[in-house]
Amino acid sequence: MSLLTRRTTLLALSAVALAGLAGRAGAQQVVTLRLHQMLPPQATIPARALVPWAQKVEAESGGRIKVQLFHAMQLGGAPPQLFDQARDGVVDLTWTVLGYTPGRFNKSEVFELPFMSGSAEESSRAFQEYVDKYASDEFKDVKLIAVHTHGPGLFHTKTPVTGLESLRGMKVRGGSRVINNMLTKLGATPVGMPVPAVTDALSKGTIDGTTIPWEVTPSLKVTELVKNHTTFAGRQGLYTQTFAFSMNKASYDKLPADLKKVIDANAGIETAAMFGRAMDEGDKAGRAIAEKAGNNIVALDTAETQRWRRTAATVETDWINEMKGKNVDGAKLVSEARALIAKYQR
Repeated sequence: MSLLTRRTTLLALSAVALAGLAGRAGAQQVVTLRLHQMLPPQATIPARALVPWAQKVEAESGGRIKVQLFHAMQLGGAPPQLFDQARDGVVDLTWTVLGYTPGRFNKSEVFELPFMSGSAEESSRAFQEYVDKYASDEFKDVKLIAVHTHGPGLFHTKTPVTGLESLRGMKVRGGSRVINNMLTKLGATPVGMPVPAVTDALSKGTIDGTTIPWEVTPSLKVTELVKNHTTFAGRQGLYTQTFAFSMNKASYDKLPADLKKVIDANAGIETAAMFGRAMDEGDKAGRAIAEKAGNNIVALDTAETQRWRRTAATVETDWINEMKGKNVDGAKLVSEARALIAKYQR
């Protein structure tokens, strides 16, 4: 073998060895992802969804993905900025309420319409499929892990809401523009604010009541601040809100292929359902706390609920007309959303 041939062979073997070493080094890469959200760590989603999700991802990656959770806006900013924090790479992952950025997730708003959905697990599956089919463009700037909803929305008030008339003039917190429009139609005075502000607003008398699901009442101390809760007849709640669990695209793109597979395996409809189940379980726990405290739980009957449905129906008409102005077929989206919710109802 000539000297030139030996040198060429040695160089080739060295390159193969170096590539193997680089591959092994890449295989051992440990990535730390920072996850930022608005609620205290004991709240339903942090405790029953985000922490289990992080633990599952860490386990399935063999410890090569580490997830650091930052609760209650620890990394700064306000809840309406969370989606952009994921989009812009301020953090790697965020969980937030879509309604905190009005006019941005237009097609996704359909799930917020009055008496649209009930069980959070069922409607979260429906919402994930709906977004994948009809609203994926609204999430094109992030790697979407999952979307979901909460369970049936209801009132928590200082004085009891026993019918439409008793709500009139009451200052009630709403979590999105669709919900605020509904409150106006029902005769209340809507006060928009993110959910972490509810405790202070109730204690200071800025609001007379709030629209939130049962699950978040314990972490906000709502059952201590108000003693009246109003529920509705039927499977559907008064309203729901929609949520997104999002990842920065660059943070995802720079992962090695096997770690991308771990993230992908923990994204989509089953993850949406897991978040929904956490909400349903949280609803049971929140209501049990109110019952144990001896609070007044008003259950509106079918006839009274129908009055609310008729009065709130114009919110859907408003939304459809508004979507028409944006060249979106709102009536079709309402129909598709209802069909998907029915598909997943058990």
